[in-house]
Amino acid sequence: MSDTNSLAVHPGTALAFQAGQGHFEGMPVMASGLSNHFLRASVIYAIFGMGLGIHMAASHDHSQMPTHAHLMLFGWVGMTLYAAIYRLWPAMGAGPLARIHAAVAHLALIGLTAGLYFIYGGNIPVGEPLATVASLALLANMGLFAWIVFRGTGRAAAVS
Repeated sequence: MSDTNSLAVHPGTALAFQAGQGHFEGMPVMASGLSNHFLRASVIYAIFGMGLGIHMAASHDHSQMPTHAHLMLFGWVGMTLYAAIYRLWPAMGAGPLARIHAAVAHLALIGLTAGLYFIYGGNIPVGEPLATVASLALLANMGLFAWIVFRGTGRAAAVS
């Protein structure tokens, strides 16, 4: 394939990206489901985050800047990175742990965003416990994702 670029995913494998066609040759279609899910979600979170940013600019009230920043970072950037990783290592997206990771990622992000919105809107008694629980859920979920990544890129994964 002279007009394709090879992308080494892990030792012993390579996917060929078809220039101009936007897909990886040889990737099972089912493997992209979780990746597509995260990519679509990231765009939705970005729209909400940008909407909040525009609202702050129009109202000249930037009190929700931390909420905006967390929504853009975890929602747009984080979910996009999950999409890319699950696309490049599709085997990591198989099984119940990846589905748990996806569910907790969304629930924790929504909880954190709501908690921060309450905190910076002046309702600390409601927002603080919500943001605390959601932050701990995000941390635990990153631990789960680390497990998925290390298991999916370990020595056994490189052999298969």
